[in-house]
Amino acid sequence: MGKQLIIVESPAKVKTIKKFLGPQYMVQASVGHVRDLPSSSLGVDEENNFTPHYEIIENKKNVVNDLRAAAAKADTVFLAPDPDREGEAIAWHVAELIRDKAKDIKRIQFNEITSRAVKEALAHPRELNVHLFDAQQARRVLDRLVGYKISPLLWKTIKRGISAGRVQSVALRLIVEREDAREAFTPEEYWLFHAMLRAEMPPAFKVELVRIDGKKAIIGNAEQASAVEKNFKGKPFVVEHVEEKERERAPLPPFITSTLQQTANQRFSYTAKRTMSIAQRLYEGVELGDRGLTALITYMRTDSTRIADEARAAARDYINTSYGKEFLPQKERIYKARGGAQDAHEAVRPVDVAITPDDVKPHLSPEQYNIYRLIWSRFVASQMASARFHDTTVSVACGSTLWKGKGERLLFPGFLTVMPRGRDEEDAQLPPLVEGQILQPEKVEKEQKFTQPPARYSEAGLVRELEELGIGRPSTYAAIISTLQDREYVRLQERHFVPTDLGRVVCRQLLEHFPRLMDVGFTAQMEENLDQVAEGREKWVDLLRHFAGDFNPTLLAATKNMKSLKGGLPANILCPDCGKPLLIKFGKAGSFLACSGYPECRFTSNFERAEDGNVVLSMSEKPQYERVGQCPQCGKDLVIKKSRTGSSFIACTGYPECKYAAPFSTGVPCPRCEKGTLVEKSTKRGKIFYSCDHYPQCDFALWDKPVPESCPRCASPYLVEKKGREGIRIVCPVKGCGYVKESDDA
Repeated sequence: MGKQLIIVESPAKVKTIKKFLGPQYMVQASVGHVRDLPSSSLGVDEENNFTPHYEIIENKKNVVNDLRAAAAKADTVFLAPDPDREGEAIAWHVAELIRDKAKDIKRIQFNEITSRAVKEALAHPRELNVHLFDAQQARRVLDRLVGYKISPLLWKTIKRGISAGRVQSVALRLIVEREDAREAFTPEEYWLFHAMLRAEMPPAFKVELVRIDGKKAIIGNAEQASAVEKNFKGKPFVVEHVEEKERERAPLPPFITSTLQQTANQRFSYTAKRTMSIAQRLYEGVELGDRGLTALITYMRTDSTRIADEARAAARDYINTSYGKEFLPQKERIYKARGGAQDAHEAVRPVDVAITPDDVKPHLSPEQYNIYRLIWSRFVASQMASARFHDTTVSVACGSTLWKGKGERLLFPGFLTVMPRGRDEEDAQLPPLVEGQILQPEKVEKEQKFTQPPARYSEAGLVRELEELGIGRPSTYAAIISTLQDREYVRLQERHFVPTDLGRVVCRQLLEHFPRLMDVGFTAQMEENLDQVAEGREKWVDLLRHFAGDFNPTLLAATKNMKSLKGGLPANILCPDCGKPLLIKFGKAGSFLACSGYPECRFTSNFERAEDGNVVLSMSEKPQYERVGQCPQCGKDLVIKKSRTGSSFIACTGYPECKYAAPFSTGVPCPRCEKGTLVEKSTKRGKIFYSCDHYPQCDFALWDKPVPESCPRCASPYLVEKKGREGIRIVCPVKGCGYVKESDDA
């Protein structure tokens, strides 16, 4: 047998796969895509069936040369990029570039990187799937047509350098419209009553007022609340009805891409991009001591909850051995894929269920352990028996009011053995109760509440919404979210997405001039059309012709009618210096306020938005500046100001005649070079950090604010401020020291 070449997508897979195969196999990586549309031109011949003009990516030319040289030495080339449309496209482009060198080219794919899976794939190669490639190519050309043709309009009317995306723009619309709904929301007052009641036997339990005179309890103000309180005050609480029943709770199916991203975000605050990066490493293989380089999970880009028969059997064997026969369901659990799922790959599961999270914990980073434990636990739980509960619901009468309380008692843990509930999921237990029993109130409380606006999207919530609406696919969610943040159309506030003013204005320009492109239903239908291309039921060129028939006239109209907003948007507040209206403008560092009286008045400021959406000057930008000395150039006062991305700096009050400015110093000498001083800076997204003012000669930086005090325990030359639930603490930054400054330390 001659030499065989396997070309994978990622260099991390090379070592893992080489472990399984003999010396006759060469394994090399394409390192992702090797060809793409040109970056400096449209690269699509619209008059000739949308023919794309691909180019070798600049930094992949050496990779391509190496692949061609290796292909010339091999009897057979096995193309083994990831088992999805993107992987098929990579395989297709590699094949085109090595075709004149290779004797024979085959496509193989595997859902897990194990010896069995790789060898089985080699034994059953296939031809390249032209339909999958066409679907990816259609998506790429669609996105290029939209981005390349609409972006110049946004440059011309809003700000240079920004862009539009076919799917990302619809996701932006969801975030903007949710914010609009929040700002338009009017809170309504309501009141709740709850009581802690005690029977002859503990524990005391909580009940809530649900009915008044047989009608649903709706209490709209303090006056009504007082009237209700008089109605039952001093009257006995009497058990009216007790309902007891047994309830089962079944486990959730194993993870698909979207549910993995959502759960990792909820549990660990990981972004979708971070979760996929961690999962990719677990899929490709990690060093596990004596086991060597080992792949731990199956392919992580999937929308199917299906699992292989042998994986289900292995899980049942593990559950039977580790927990006992009673933890197995009477029938094997087989999960059906939801409607519209491509079902090309299994669910995300451990490759070997016998490799437990605790087994590999010493060899994994904390985040790798967290994701593996999540995947392993969800998979094992999905094949276990249901948990059983004894539920009790009690109705308690007091005068003409009715109160209800609920409790539960766990009878059998079932799958909860491997996926325990959080405290917030558990209901309290109720004591033994009988009808007619009089209960003693320990306390009765009334609480004023207000209805809340629709919640902003968390990353988990946005992924769930995109999935439910059919926008994008599992492999694209992370990229959609990252793109919105990279373009500075949205920002995270307390782990929820808030549209920036730039994001709002881009969204509204697109909605006004490209309503069909921004339509959720249209975008979802386009995903279905791409699926039909992948299945060979629609030609990719026909899809593009149909799209262009609507898009091109709309583009022409937008070119004529889209108005420029570069002059600024009304902020609806007046300049504190001259009294003229302030405008919202978009600069390189983000949006800011500028006076409409420019150039006579040069006032600029950061701003914030109140809950109702109204613009307010940032507190630090109101005209009471802290004086910090005299300008070394002109002698006028120096003040502390804020940059448009949030960091403090020192500026001369003589601006614009005197342009002196300097970074805001923390007074802490740089601990690395000992020549510079640590100064306050901020990222483009507005996150504050502290770095040496001798950059780039010294690149020392840290996120926590340094304090110019030495540590009395380890002599660190500085301390740092740490923000947590308990407030701000002053601590030592040296790992293992553990010093925390007490309030009475001096």
